[in-house]
Amino acid sequence: MASIRGVDASMLTLADLNLAECVFTGALHLDQLRLEGLSIFGTTPGGRRTRGLAPFRWTRRQVIEEERQWRALPGRAASARRGWGAPPPDPGAVPGLASLTTVYRQLRKAREDSKDEPGAADFYYGEMEMRRHSFGYRRAERWLLQAYWSLSGYGLRAARALAWLVTAMTVSVFALTLWGVPSSDPGAVTTGTLPGTGRRITLSTDTPSPGLTGPLAERFTGERMEKSVQVVLNSVIFRASGQSLTTAGTYIEMTSRLIEPGFLALALLAVRGRLKR
Repeated sequence: MASIRGVDASMLTLADLNLAECVFTGALHLDQLRLEGLSIFGTTPGGRRTRGLAPFRWTRRQVIEEERQWRALPGRAASARRGWGAPPPDPGAVPGLASLTTVYRQLRKAREDSKDEPGAADFYYGEMEMRRHSFGYRRAERWLLQAYWSLSGYGLRAARALAWLVTAMTVSVFALTLWGVPSSDPGAVTTGTLPGTGRRITLSTDTPSPGLTGPLAERFTGERMEKSVQVVLNSVIFRASGQSLTTAGTYIEMTSRLIEPGFLALALLAVRGRLKR
């Protein structure tokens, strides 16, 4: 199939077709299109690449022909165009990002209405990609989309969210080992007068704040690492560890309990998006 431009898709069913080069822009009621059987779309370029000195690779997903053309436009950076095929003969005919966002949204809805939410995931990813690159949205919204993409692939890449979770847990463990776990567990200290003096005895019991002693190199012990791991694992599931921590350790634990459950939730959301029927 080369194009359905200008076609009323409300009563259209496409079954077992190669749609890798099909143009969807300009179709009417595209959200009512029915895709049956094996519908083959284009895919993102494979393999590892470099952008400057940083290595990267494209997330594997289905793409429509219009996005391929947009990414191959000569005005884009060479590293961003590499692997997307030849540029279109008429760059002025390539739809804008607002149109691509609408096309992806309608294709996603068509898949969801067919009770194929996992199949709609790639179209949702494409919709969010077009929104992230579009200057038609406010800068704050684009920054939020950028963060959502980098942390979890718009809630669709569980491996990315789990990688951030493991990274955050590792950093928390090392930070607690260095600055959070006290050198020794604090004990009760009682102050007062000696008995037998005939004076009135006044007793007060204070629990001193946990402290740290010794250089950083001596703080990496098995016992301290074990306590740090317990604190971090409890933070992931919103539980207080019950460990005595320094002031810095208390703030590290609070930060862990705020950030790490979010990464776990994003990973679970991504798994659900791929498995839900």
